[in-house]
Amino acid sequence: MHDIKSIRDNPQAFDAAFTRRGLSPIADSLIKLDETRRAAILAAEQAQARRNAASKEIGEAKKAKDNARADALMAEVAELKTTMPALDEAVKQAEAALNKALSEIPNLPLPEVPDGADEHGNVVRSHFGKPNEYSFAPKPHFELGEALGQMDFEAAAKLSGARFVVLKQGLARLERAIGQFFLDVHTGEHGYTEVNPPLLVKDDAMFGTAQLPKFREDQFAAGAIGSGGEGYWLIPTAEVSLTNLVRESILDERELPLRMTALTPCFRAEAGAAGRDTRGMIRQHQFTKVELVSVTTPEQSKDEHERMLACAEEVLRRLGLHYRVMTLCTGDMGFASQKTYDIEVWMPGQGEGGAYREISSCSVCGDFQARRMNARSRGPDGKPRFVHTLNGSGTAVGRALIAVIENYQQEDGSIAVPDVLQPYMGGLKVIAKN
Repeated sequence: MHDIKSIRDNPQAFDAAFTRRGLSPIADSLIKLDETRRAAILAAEQAQARRNAASKEIGEAKKAKDNARADALMAEVAELKTTMPALDEAVKQAEAALNKALSEIPNLPLPEVPDGADEHGNVVRSHFGKPNEYSFAPKPHFELGEALGQMDFEAAAKLSGARFVVLKQGLARLERAIGQFFLDVHTGEHGYTEVNPPLLVKDDAMFGTAQLPKFREDQFAAGAIGSGGEGYWLIPTAEVSLTNLVRESILDERELPLRMTALTPCFRAEAGAAGRDTRGMIRQHQFTKVELVSVTTPEQSKDEHERMLACAEEVLRRLGLHYRVMTLCTGDMGFASQKTYDIEVWMPGQGEGGAYREISSCSVCGDFQARRMNARSRGPDGKPRFVHTLNGSGTAVGRALIAVIENYQQEDGSIAVPDVLQPYMGGLKVIAKN
Protein backbone atom coordinates (compact mmCIF):
# COMPACT_ATOMS: atom_id res chain seq x y z
CA MET A 1 0.00 0.00 0.00
CA HIS A 2 1.17 3.52 -0.72
CA ASP A 3 1.97 6.38 1.62
CA ILE A 4 -0.61 9.12 1.04
CA LYS A 5 1.81 11.74 2.38
CA SER A 6 4.31 10.82 -0.31
CA ILE A 7 1.55 11.06 -2.94
CA ARG A 8 0.51 14.50 -1.66
CA ASP A 9 4.11 15.71 -1.72
CA ASN A 10 4.92 14.30 -5.19
CA PRO A 11 1.69 13.81 -7.17
CA GLN A 12 3.28 14.27 -10.60
CA ALA A 13 6.06 11.77 -9.87
CA PHE A 14 3.54 9.27 -8.50
CA ASP A 15 1.32 9.52 -11.58
CA ALA A 16 4.30 9.30 -13.92
CA ALA A 17 5.33 5.98 -12.35
CA PHE A 18 1.75 4.76 -11.97
CA THR A 19 0.84 5.33 -15.63
CA ARG A 20 3.80 3.19 -16.71
CA ARG A 21 1.60 0.26 -15.75
CA GLY A 22 -0.89 1.35 -18.41
CA LEU A 23 -3.27 2.87 -15.86
CA SER A 24 -4.85 6.31 -15.72
CA PRO A 25 -3.47 8.99 -13.36
CA ILE A 26 -4.95 8.67 -9.90
CA ALA A 27 -3.08 11.06 -7.62
CA ASP A 28 -5.72 13.82 -7.77
CA SER A 29 -8.55 11.49 -6.74
CA LEU A 30 -6.47 10.08 -3.88
CA ILE A 31 -5.56 13.57 -2.68
CA LYS A 32 -9.25 14.56 -2.73
CA LEU A 33 -10.11 11.54 -0.60
CA ASP A 34 -7.32 12.53 1.76
CA GLU A 35 -8.57 16.12 1.92
CA THR A 36 -12.02 14.81 2.88
CA ARG A 37 -10.40 12.65 5.56
CA ARG A 38 -8.31 15.53 6.92
CA ALA A 39 -11.30 17.87 6.95
CA ALA A 40 -13.33 15.28 8.85
CA ILE A 41 -10.54 14.82 11.37
CA LEU A 42 -10.22 18.58 11.81
CA ALA A 43 -13.97 18.99 12.37
CA ALA A 44 -13.99 16.20 14.96
CA GLU A 45 -10.93 17.59 16.73
CA GLN A 46 -12.35 21.11 16.80
CA ALA A 47 -15.63 19.82 18.23
CA GLN A 48 -13.77 17.88 20.91
CA ALA A 49 -11.59 20.88 21.73
CA ARG A 50 -14.62 23.16 21.96
CA ARG A 51 -16.42 20.65 24.20
CA ASN A 52 -13.43 20.52 26.54
CA ALA A 53 -13.15 24.30 26.61
CA ALA A 54 -16.88 24.81 27.15
CA SER A 55 -16.90 22.27 29.99
CA LYS A 56 -14.12 24.24 31.68
CA GLU A 57 -15.98 27.51 31.10
CA ILE A 58 -19.10 26.08 32.77
CA GLY A 59 -17.23 25.77 36.04
CA GLU A 60 -15.90 29.29 35.73
CA ALA A 61 -19.38 30.67 34.99
CA LYS A 62 -20.88 28.86 37.96
CA LYS A 63 -18.08 30.08 40.16
CA ALA A 64 -18.85 33.61 39.00
CA LYS A 65 -22.57 32.90 39.59
CA ASP A 66 -23.27 33.71 35.94
CA ASN A 67 -26.15 31.28 35.61
CA ALA A 68 -27.26 32.48 32.21
CA ARG A 69 -23.82 31.88 30.71
CA ALA A 70 -23.52 28.53 32.48
CA ASP A 71 -26.87 27.43 31.06
CA ALA A 72 -25.84 28.50 27.56
CA LEU A 73 -22.56 26.64 27.85
CA MET A 74 -24.27 23.48 29.13
CA ALA A 75 -26.66 23.65 26.18
CA GLU A 76 -23.68 23.99 23.84
CA VAL A 77 -21.95 20.98 25.44
CA ALA A 78 -25.13 18.94 25.15
CA GLU A 79 -25.39 19.85 21.47
CA LEU A 80 -21.75 18.92 20.88
CA LYS A 81 -22.28 15.62 22.66
CA THR A 82 -25.12 14.93 20.24
CA THR A 83 -23.22 15.88 17.06
CA MET A 84 -19.78 14.44 17.88
CA PRO A 85 -20.66 10.76 17.16
CA ALA A 86 -21.65 11.77 13.63
CA LEU A 87 -18.35 13.63 13.23
CA ASP A 88 -16.42 10.57 14.48
CA GLU A 89 -18.36 8.37 12.06
CA ALA A 90 -17.49 10.75 9.22
CA VAL A 91 -13.81 10.33 10.11
CA LYS A 92 -14.13 6.53 10.03
CA GLN A 93 -15.90 6.60 6.69
CA ALA A 94 -13.39 8.99 5.16
CA GLU A 95 -10.46 6.90 6.39
CA ALA A 96 -12.10 3.72 5.13
CA ALA A 97 -12.68 5.25 1.69
CA LEU A 98 -9.07 6.38 1.41
CA ASN A 99 -7.66 3.07 2.67
CA LYS A 100 -9.89 1.12 0.28
CA ALA A 101 -8.69 3.19 -2.66
CA LEU A 102 -5.04 2.84 -1.63
CA SER A 103 -5.39 -0.91 -1.07
CA GLU A 104 -6.69 -1.52 -4.59
CA ILE A 105 -3.91 0.16 -6.57
CA PRO A 106 -0.68 -1.64 -7.49
CA ASN A 107 2.90 -0.96 -6.54
CA LEU A 108 5.04 1.39 -8.62
CA PRO A 109 7.69 -0.07 -10.95
CA LEU A 110 11.34 0.74 -10.36
CA PRO A 111 12.91 3.05 -12.97
CA GLU A 112 14.91 0.23 -14.60
CA VAL A 113 11.84 -1.94 -15.27
CA PRO A 114 11.19 -2.03 -19.05
CA ASP A 115 7.97 -0.44 -20.30
CA GLY A 116 5.45 -2.68 -22.02
CA ALA A 117 1.75 -3.49 -22.22
CA ASP A 118 1.91 -7.26 -21.70
CA GLU A 119 4.23 -10.28 -21.78
CA HIS A 120 5.42 -9.27 -25.24
CA GLY A 121 7.27 -6.37 -23.61
CA ASN A 122 9.33 -8.63 -21.32
CA VAL A 123 13.08 -8.61 -21.88
CA VAL A 124 15.40 -11.63 -21.95
CA ARG A 125 18.06 -11.18 -19.26
CA SER A 126 20.03 -14.41 -19.61
CA HIS A 127 20.01 -18.06 -20.72
CA PHE A 128 21.37 -21.23 -19.18
CA GLY A 129 22.16 -24.31 -21.24
CA LYS A 130 20.40 -25.27 -24.43
CA PRO A 131 17.48 -27.53 -25.39
CA ASN A 132 18.16 -31.26 -25.48
CA GLU A 133 18.24 -32.96 -28.84
CA TYR A 134 16.15 -36.09 -29.28
CA SER A 135 16.18 -38.83 -31.89
CA PHE A 136 12.41 -39.08 -31.46
CA ALA A 137 9.50 -36.68 -31.14
CA PRO A 138 9.28 -35.59 -27.46
CA LYS A 139 5.92 -36.14 -25.82
CA PRO A 140 4.12 -33.89 -23.30
CA HIS A 141 4.32 -34.88 -19.65
CA PHE A 142 0.70 -35.97 -19.40
CA GLU A 143 1.06 -38.50 -22.21
CA LEU A 144 4.21 -39.87 -20.61
CA GLY A 145 2.73 -39.98 -17.11
CA GLU A 146 -0.51 -41.63 -18.21
CA ALA A 147 1.38 -44.21 -20.29
CA LEU A 148 3.46 -45.07 -17.21
CA GLY A 149 0.24 -45.52 -15.23
CA GLN A 150 1.52 -43.05 -12.65
CA MET A 151 -0.36 -39.83 -13.53
CA ASP A 152 -4.15 -40.06 -13.27
CA PHE A 153 -6.35 -37.11 -14.14
CA GLU A 154 -9.58 -39.12 -14.37
CA ALA A 155 -9.28 -40.36 -10.80
CA ALA A 156 -8.55 -36.83 -9.62
CA ALA A 157 -11.61 -35.52 -11.47
CA LYS A 158 -13.81 -38.03 -9.62
CA LEU A 159 -12.42 -36.76 -6.33
CA SER A 160 -12.12 -33.04 -6.96
CA GLY A 161 -13.01 -32.04 -10.53
CA ALA A 162 -10.86 -30.50 -13.23
CA ARG A 163 -7.32 -29.15 -12.67
CA PHE A 164 -6.30 -31.81 -10.16
CA VAL A 165 -4.06 -34.85 -10.55
CA VAL A 166 -3.25 -38.07 -8.71
CA LEU A 167 0.42 -39.05 -8.88
CA LYS A 168 1.50 -42.58 -8.06
CA GLN A 169 4.60 -44.71 -7.54
CA GLY A 170 7.75 -43.32 -9.12
CA LEU A 171 6.28 -39.98 -10.20
CA ALA A 172 4.82 -39.36 -6.72
CA ARG A 173 8.23 -40.06 -5.21
CA LEU A 174 9.95 -37.93 -7.85
CA GLU A 175 7.83 -34.92 -6.93
CA ARG A 176 8.65 -35.46 -3.26
CA ALA A 177 12.34 -35.82 -4.14
CA ILE A 178 12.38 -32.55 -6.07
CA GLY A 179 10.82 -30.63 -3.18
CA GLN A 180 13.23 -32.16 -0.67
CA PHE A 181 16.22 -31.41 -2.92
CA PHE A 182 15.18 -27.77 -3.29
CA LEU A 183 14.73 -27.37 0.47
CA ASP A 184 18.09 -28.98 1.25
CA VAL A 185 19.96 -26.66 -1.11
CA HIS A 186 18.22 -23.50 0.07
CA THR A 187 18.63 -24.31 3.79
CA GLY A 188 22.01 -26.02 3.66
CA GLU A 189 23.78 -23.75 1.18
CA HIS A 190 21.78 -20.56 0.64
CA GLY A 191 21.13 -19.60 4.24
CA TYR A 192 17.34 -19.82 4.31
CA THR A 193 15.56 -20.94 7.48
CA GLU A 194 13.04 -23.72 6.89
CA VAL A 195 9.54 -22.96 8.15
CA ASN A 196 6.49 -25.21 8.22
CA PRO A 197 3.68 -22.62 8.20
CA PRO A 198 -0.12 -22.86 8.41
CA LEU A 199 -1.98 -23.48 5.16
CA LEU A 200 -5.06 -21.63 6.45
CA VAL A 201 -4.79 -17.90 7.06
CA LYS A 202 -7.13 -15.08 8.04
CA ASP A 203 -8.18 -12.00 6.07
CA ASP A 204 -5.46 -9.82 7.59
CA ALA A 205 -2.71 -12.10 6.32
CA MET A 206 -4.12 -12.16 2.79
CA PHE A 207 -4.48 -8.39 2.90
CA GLY A 208 -0.91 -7.99 4.10
CA THR A 209 0.60 -9.65 1.03
CA ALA A 210 -2.05 -8.04 -1.25
CA GLN A 211 -4.11 -11.06 -2.32
CA LEU A 212 -7.06 -9.23 -0.77
CA PRO A 213 -9.12 -7.33 -1.59
CA LYS A 214 -8.38 -7.08 -5.32
CA PHE A 215 -7.81 -10.78 -6.08
CA ARG A 216 -10.54 -12.31 -3.96
CA GLU A 217 -11.93 -14.34 -6.89
CA ASP A 218 -8.56 -16.05 -7.41
CA GLN A 219 -8.54 -17.50 -3.88
CA PHE A 220 -10.14 -20.48 -2.16
CA ALA A 221 -12.17 -19.47 0.88
CA ALA A 222 -12.22 -22.19 3.53
CA GLY A 223 -15.12 -20.88 5.58
CA ALA A 224 -15.22 -20.34 9.32
CA ILE A 225 -13.83 -22.57 12.03
CA GLY A 226 -16.23 -23.07 14.92
CA SER A 227 -19.53 -21.39 15.64
CA GLY A 228 -19.25 -17.70 14.76
CA GLY A 229 -15.55 -18.07 13.99
CA GLU A 230 -13.47 -15.99 11.62
CA GLY A 231 -13.22 -16.81 7.93
CA TYR A 232 -10.10 -18.55 6.59
CA TRP A 233 -8.36 -18.84 3.23
CA LEU A 234 -6.22 -21.59 1.74
CA ILE A 235 -2.84 -20.08 0.93
CA PRO A 236 -2.16 -19.48 -2.78
CA THR A 237 1.56 -19.45 -1.93
CA ALA A 238 3.65 -19.79 1.23
CA GLU A 239 4.61 -16.15 0.64
CA VAL A 240 1.43 -15.28 2.56
CA SER A 241 2.34 -17.23 5.69
CA LEU A 242 6.07 -16.48 5.64
CA THR A 243 5.87 -12.75 4.96
CA ASN A 244 3.17 -12.21 7.58
CA LEU A 245 5.40 -13.70 10.27
CA VAL A 246 6.83 -10.17 10.66
CA ARG A 247 3.49 -8.34 10.61
CA GLU A 248 2.85 -5.82 13.38
CA SER A 249 6.42 -6.09 14.65
CA ILE A 250 9.55 -3.96 14.90
CA LEU A 251 12.68 -5.93 13.98
CA ASP A 252 16.26 -5.17 14.95
CA GLU A 253 18.05 -4.26 11.71
CA ARG A 254 21.09 -6.21 12.87
CA GLU A 255 18.99 -9.35 12.28
CA LEU A 256 18.30 -8.44 8.65
CA PRO A 257 18.15 -9.76 6.02
CA LEU A 258 15.76 -12.41 7.33
CA ARG A 259 15.50 -15.34 4.91
CA MET A 260 12.82 -18.04 5.09
CA THR A 261 11.76 -20.96 2.93
CA ALA A 262 8.88 -23.42 3.01
CA LEU A 263 7.64 -26.41 1.02
CA THR A 264 3.84 -26.34 0.99
CA PRO A 265 0.79 -27.22 -1.02
CA CYS A 266 -0.67 -24.10 -2.68
CA PHE A 267 -4.25 -23.49 -3.77
CA ARG A 268 -5.47 -21.18 -6.53
CA ALA A 269 -8.92 -20.84 -8.06
CA GLU A 270 -7.43 -19.88 -11.46
CA ALA A 271 -10.54 -17.76 -12.02
CA GLY A 272 -9.08 -16.09 -15.11
CA ALA A 273 -7.61 -19.21 -16.66
CA ALA A 274 -10.68 -20.66 -18.40
CA GLY A 275 -9.59 -22.54 -21.50
CA ARG A 276 -5.86 -22.20 -20.74
CA ASP A 277 -3.62 -25.22 -20.14
CA THR A 278 -6.60 -27.48 -19.66
CA ARG A 279 -4.56 -30.66 -20.19
CA GLY A 280 -1.84 -31.76 -17.86
CA MET A 281 -0.29 -30.27 -14.74
CA ILE A 282 0.74 -26.80 -15.94
CA ARG A 283 -2.16 -24.97 -14.28
CA GLN A 284 -3.63 -26.75 -11.26
CA HIS A 285 -5.91 -25.73 -8.42
CA GLN A 286 -3.55 -27.51 -6.03
CA PHE A 287 0.20 -27.71 -6.50
CA THR A 288 3.40 -27.92 -4.47
CA LYS A 289 5.94 -25.12 -4.31
CA VAL A 290 9.09 -24.17 -2.46
CA GLU A 291 8.83 -20.48 -1.58
CA LEU A 292 11.65 -18.07 -0.72
CA VAL A 293 10.93 -14.93 1.32
CA SER A 294 13.36 -12.23 2.43
CA VAL A 295 12.83 -9.31 4.78
CA THR A 296 15.46 -6.61 4.46
CA THR A 297 16.32 -2.99 5.09
CA PRO A 298 15.62 -0.60 2.19
CA GLU A 299 19.36 -0.49 1.44
CA GLN A 300 19.63 -4.29 1.13
CA SER A 301 16.62 -5.13 -1.02
CA LYS A 302 18.07 -4.54 -4.48
CA ASP A 303 21.08 -6.82 -3.88
CA GLU A 304 18.84 -9.35 -2.15
CA HIS A 305 16.68 -9.53 -5.28
CA GLU A 306 19.69 -10.55 -7.37
CA ARG A 307 20.74 -13.06 -4.71
CA MET A 308 17.27 -14.63 -4.58
CA LEU A 309 17.24 -15.03 -8.35
CA ALA A 310 20.64 -16.77 -8.19
CA CYS A 311 19.34 -19.17 -5.53
CA ALA A 312 16.32 -20.10 -7.65
CA GLU A 313 18.53 -20.54 -10.71
CA GLU A 314 20.99 -22.78 -8.90
CA VAL A 315 18.54 -25.61 -8.22
CA LEU A 316 17.52 -25.66 -11.90
CA ARG A 317 21.16 -25.70 -12.99
CA ARG A 318 21.81 -28.74 -10.81
CA LEU A 319 18.86 -30.47 -12.42
CA GLY A 320 20.48 -29.79 -15.79
CA LEU A 321 17.43 -27.92 -17.11
CA HIS A 322 17.66 -25.33 -19.86
CA TYR A 323 15.98 -22.04 -18.94
CA ARG A 324 15.95 -18.33 -19.56
CA VAL A 325 15.49 -15.40 -17.19
CA MET A 326 13.07 -12.65 -18.18
CA THR A 327 12.79 -9.15 -16.72
CA LEU A 328 9.06 -8.49 -16.68
CA CYS A 329 7.81 -5.25 -18.19
CA THR A 330 5.52 -2.80 -16.42
CA GLY A 331 2.39 -4.31 -17.98
CA ASP A 332 3.16 -7.88 -16.90
CA MET A 333 4.35 -7.36 -13.33
CA GLY A 334 2.44 -8.63 -10.31
CA PHE A 335 0.27 -6.29 -8.27
CA ALA A 336 2.66 -5.98 -5.30
CA SER A 337 5.91 -6.00 -7.25
CA GLN A 338 8.37 -3.21 -7.94
CA LYS A 339 10.45 -5.46 -10.20
CA THR A 340 10.14 -9.11 -11.16
CA TYR A 341 12.37 -11.72 -12.74
CA ASP A 342 10.67 -14.78 -14.20
CA ILE A 343 12.61 -17.98 -14.79
CA GLU A 344 11.15 -19.86 -17.74
CA VAL A 345 12.22 -23.48 -18.13
CA TRP A 346 12.34 -25.22 -21.50
CA MET A 347 9.75 -27.98 -21.88
CA PRO A 348 10.21 -29.95 -25.11
CA GLY A 349 6.75 -31.53 -24.99
CA GLN A 350 4.85 -28.23 -24.90
CA GLY A 351 3.19 -26.98 -28.07
CA GLU A 352 4.78 -27.54 -31.44
CA GLY A 353 8.47 -28.18 -30.91
CA GLY A 354 8.61 -27.16 -27.23
CA ALA A 355 8.11 -23.93 -25.29
CA TYR A 356 9.38 -21.94 -22.34
CA ARG A 357 7.10 -22.02 -19.29
CA GLU A 358 7.39 -20.02 -16.10
CA ILE A 359 8.79 -22.03 -13.19
CA SER A 360 9.85 -19.26 -10.83
CA SER A 361 8.98 -15.62 -10.24
CA CYS A 362 11.26 -13.52 -8.00
CA SER A 363 9.94 -10.10 -6.96
CA VAL A 364 11.09 -7.19 -4.85
CA CYS A 365 8.14 -5.33 -3.29
CA GLY A 366 9.84 -2.46 -1.47
CA ASP A 367 7.76 -1.34 1.52
CA PHE A 368 4.44 -2.00 -0.28
CA GLN A 369 3.57 -5.13 1.73
CA ALA A 370 5.25 -3.86 4.90
CA ARG A 371 2.87 -0.90 5.05
CA ARG A 372 -0.11 -3.24 4.76
CA MET A 373 1.32 -5.42 7.55
CA ASN A 374 2.83 -2.62 9.66
CA ALA A 375 6.17 -4.46 9.60
CA ARG A 376 9.05 -2.23 10.61
CA SER A 377 12.67 -2.31 11.74
CA ARG A 378 14.73 -0.17 14.07
CA GLY A 379 18.21 0.93 13.07
CA PRO A 380 21.09 2.54 14.95
CA ASP A 381 19.24 5.86 15.18
CA GLY A 382 16.44 4.14 17.09
CA LYS A 383 13.73 5.28 14.70
CA PRO A 384 11.38 2.64 13.25
CA ARG A 385 10.93 2.44 9.47
CA PHE A 386 9.17 0.04 7.14
CA VAL A 387 11.12 -3.00 6.02
CA HIS A 388 11.35 -4.21 2.43
CA THR A 389 9.99 -7.63 1.44
CA LEU A 390 10.90 -9.99 -1.38
CA ASN A 391 9.45 -13.30 -2.49
CA GLY A 392 10.28 -15.91 -5.08
CA SER A 393 9.52 -19.47 -6.12
CA GLY A 394 12.50 -21.60 -5.35
CA THR A 395 10.90 -23.23 -7.34
CA ALA A 396 7.46 -24.52 -8.31
CA VAL A 397 7.82 -28.24 -7.61
CA GLY A 398 4.93 -29.32 -9.84
CA ARG A 399 6.34 -27.52 -12.86
CA ALA A 400 9.85 -28.73 -12.04
CA LEU A 401 8.40 -32.26 -12.11
CA ILE A 402 6.92 -31.57 -15.54
CA ALA A 403 10.25 -30.18 -16.74
CA VAL A 404 12.15 -33.24 -15.51
CA ILE A 405 9.62 -35.64 -17.06
CA GLU A 406 9.73 -33.93 -20.45
CA ASN A 407 13.48 -33.19 -20.57
CA TYR A 408 14.57 -36.59 -19.23
CA GLN A 409 12.11 -38.68 -21.24
CA GLN A 410 13.51 -41.63 -23.19
CA GLU A 411 12.32 -43.15 -26.41
CA ASP A 412 10.60 -46.07 -24.64
CA GLY A 413 8.55 -43.64 -22.52
CA SER A 414 10.57 -44.11 -19.35
CA ILE A 415 12.02 -41.17 -17.39
CA ALA A 416 15.69 -40.98 -16.47
CA VAL A 417 16.19 -39.67 -12.94
CA PRO A 418 18.64 -36.70 -12.76
CA ASP A 419 21.82 -37.54 -10.86
CA VAL A 420 21.14 -35.07 -8.02
CA LEU A 421 17.75 -36.66 -7.33
CA GLN A 422 18.85 -40.30 -7.28
CA PRO A 423 19.84 -40.23 -3.58
CA TYR A 424 16.30 -39.04 -2.79
CA MET A 425 14.89 -41.85 -4.93
CA GLY A 426 16.69 -44.68 -3.12
CA GLY A 427 19.22 -44.91 -5.97
CA LEU A 428 16.55 -45.36 -8.66
CA LYS A 429 17.90 -44.24 -12.02
CA VAL A 430 14.91 -44.78 -14.30
CA ILE A 431 11.17 -44.52 -13.76
CA ALA A 432 9.54 -47.13 -15.98
CA LYS A 433 6.16 -48.77 -16.28
CA ASN A 434 5.69 -51.70 -13.93
